[in-house]
Amino acid sequence: MAEVTRKLGLSTTAIHGGAAPPAPGTGVASPLVQSVNFAQETGTSEGLLYTRYGNTPNAERVQQRLALLEGSEAALVLSSGMGATACAMLALLRSGDHLVSSSWIYGGTLKLFTEDLPGMGIEVTLVNPLEPRAWRRALKKTTRVIFLESPVNPTCRVLELSSLQNLAHAEGIALVVDSTFASPINFRPIEHGVDVVIHSATKYLNGHHDILAGVVCGNEPFIDEVRRKMMVWGQAPDPFACWLLERGLKTLDVRVKRQNQNAMQIAEWCSKRPEIAKVHYPGLPSHPDHEIAKTLLDGFGGMMAIELKGAGQAVIRFVKGLKLFTYATSLGGVDSLVIEPRYSSHAHMTPDERAKIGIPDGFLRMSIGIENAEDLIADIEQALQH
Repeated sequence: MAEVTRKLGLSTTAIHGGAAPPAPGTGVASPLVQSVNFAQETGTSEGLLYTRYGNTPNAERVQQRLALLEGSEAALVLSSGMGATACAMLALLRSGDHLVSSSWIYGGTLKLFTEDLPGMGIEVTLVNPLEPRAWRRALKKTTRVIFLESPVNPTCRVLELSSLQNLAHAEGIALVVDSTFASPINFRPIEHGVDVVIHSATKYLNGHHDILAGVVCGNEPFIDEVRRKMMVWGQAPDPFACWLLERGLKTLDVRVKRQNQNAMQIAEWCSKRPEIAKVHYPGLPSHPDHEIAKTLLDGFGGMMAIELKGAGQAVIRFVKGLKLFTYATSLGGVDSLVIEPRYSSHAHMTPDERAKIGIPDGFLRMSIGIENAEDLIADIEQALQH
């Protein structure tokens, strides 16, 4: 009788996935192999290891672990989240192809889609993801990819996937989801019929604000094609970044669960404050996607946003009053951060353009860390009094 391999839980997978048990005399922690090249057999290209190829020990180990966490056949780590998105798109699209994307996407991705891909002969159509039948109406004979981000940066909207998955697969179109805000702890899109998952590993996967990296997950032939693009475009990560990413993954489950808990507590508190006009958090019943989030997500996440009454001037006073929250870009780490998208990810847009996608002046994105929730609430409370 064949041995049945028991599927490991997410936390166990994040610590042990894809790694053999340490042999006696070897380190419990994985070693950092900080070498660009490796000795190989003469007269053959077999066994060629080179950092730009993404096949050196630290990269291979963390890639296997990420594939197990996402439930994909394979995964590839790249030097940034934008590198991951760009190489994934270059692997899927050719000149003459058409991409349909949600208009609710990260600013860097929007620039890639509206400036660079069209310059390569790739047509891009942006749609309002909530508009009925907008996705289907946007499709063309040349459509090869449907792309969306969920939960959405920075509004924390959660998009429904079942109808999109049905549409994409009926038409033979690849469905791609940027799942950075959720992490595999809260959401695993491949379980919902998604073909390709992208992460900025800089965020939750690493969780400590100390590396830049991206991840693409999908089937093996596709990941091989992304690897070819990564090699040509020079988007491979350094071994030390891979080592730090693997180290960060070991606490992914406990970090994200604590961030889920903290954000829920803080969002509920903020929703009762008269100085705050609106709270964006999918865990609140008032959130427009609360029912979808309850169905899709295992946790509501550590990302939230607030809109202060008094708009821009109120935001400046509030941010200057914060002591525990750091005003900084990025997200998903153990330290709590706050940022105004109008000065970061969406600085290239006009106030009207931002307002149309739910980011009016006075909008603050908050990345909740793992500090004590009571201390973070006290910090927000005293800053509101400035």
